[in-house]
Amino acid sequence: MQTFDFTGKVAIVTGGGGGIGREACLKLAAGGANVVVADLSDELGEETAGKIRENGGEAIFVRTDVSKSKDVQHYVRTALDTYGKIDILLNNAGWEGKMKPLIDYPEEVFDKLMGINVRGVFLGMKYVLPHMISQKSGTIVNTASVAGLVGTPEMVAYGASKHAVIGMTKTAGIEAAPSGVRVNAVCPGVVDTEMMRKIESGFAGGDSAAAEQTRQQMAASAPTGRYTQPEEVANVLLYLASDLSSHIIGQTVVIDGGAVLS
Repeated sequence: MQTFDFTGKVAIVTGGGGGIGREACLKLAAGGANVVVADLSDELGEETAGKIRENGGEAIFVRTDVSKSKDVQHYVRTALDTYGKIDILLNNAGWEGKMKPLIDYPEEVFDKLMGINVRGVFLGMKYVLPHMISQKSGTIVNTASVAGLVGTPEMVAYGASKHAVIGMTKTAGIEAAPSGVRVNAVCPGVVDTEMMRKIESGFAGGDSAAAEQTRQQMAASAPTGRYTQPEEVANVLLYLASDLSSHIIGQTVVIDGGAVLS
C-alpha cells in the first residue's frame, strides 16, 4: 500500500464505511493519522474503524447523516474531544439517487440527494473550517465527480449536486487560503464501487445482463478501457490532503482514465 506521512494528524472521512472512503481511511491510518470514520451505516463504519485498529492504527466511528447539522456538529465535537484538533476533512459521503429523465425525476429523491451531496459538503466545511482557520492550518478535500463537469443524461440531481460541490470548493478555497487552510476537490469518473453497481443497474432497469453490458460500455468510454479503482482515487485525495500539494487551492483534479477528454 502506498503511504503518505500523516504522523500526528487528525482526519475525518465522511462516507468512510466503504468504497473510496474506506480506502482513504485505511491509507490515512497507514500514514500515521488518527482517523474519525463518519458514516450512516453502523456496520460498515465500525468495520472500517476495526480494520484500522487491527492494523495497529487509531480510529473511531461516528454514526453520521451528513445532511443533518446536528450530526455534522457531533462528528466535529467528537474529533476535537477525542484528538484535540482537526487537520484533514475528506468530504466524501454521497448518494447516486435514481436514473430518470429530468421530467420524470421524483422531487423527493432530488431533495434527498441534494441534502446528502450538497448540504452535507456545505455543513462539513461550515463546521470544520472555523477550527482550521483558528489553528491556521488544515486541508479539506471534497469528492465531486466528472458529472460535475459535463452533462449526464438521467442523472440530473447527481450532476447538479457535483457541479455545486465544485462551485463550493472554489469559494471555500478563496476564503480559507489567507488563513493557511486549503480546500480542493477530486472528480472521479466511473469507479469500481458498490455505488457504480447501483448506477449500472439503474441504467439497465434492474436487468442483470443489461447492467453488465452497461458496465462494459462505461469502461470502454475511458481510453484506458477500465474503471478507476477506489485506491487510485484515495491516492489523489491523500495527495491533496498532504503537504505535497501545499500551494494547490480551489482546484478540481480529474481521475477518470482520460474519459472526459474523449
